[in-house]
Amino acid sequence: MRIGELSARTGVSQRLLRYYEEQGLLVPRRDTNGYRVYDDDAVVTVRQIRALLAAGLSTCVIREVLPCVRGEKPELEMCPSLVRTLREQLDALDERIDDLRQTRGALAAYVPASG
Repeated sequence: MRIGELSARTGVSQRLLRYYEEQGLLVPRRDTNGYRVYDDDAVVTVRQIRALLAAGLSTCVIREVLPCVRGEKPELEMCPSLVRTLREQLDALDERIDDLRQTRGALAAYVPASG
């Protein structure tokens, strides 16, 4: 299928699909005329990418994780490197949450108590 059909089937813009290709997340074949041609499994791959993005993973991390992803849900095969990568992502999120809590506390200190 061409990029327009993949876009229609997934609800993802053609521009974003080209970005996924640039990031190494999608690998289309090229017709003799240079058009991108995607296999049917590209629909599942795009849905996996979208789900992983929604989980807060960057495209760099998704590129690492994608070979371990199965199904549209997606489900992850837990190899040691994948577990390490996901733990690192969780640790980074925990740090950001802690930073935001501290920032919120500092800002809240400037707000007068309502009376």
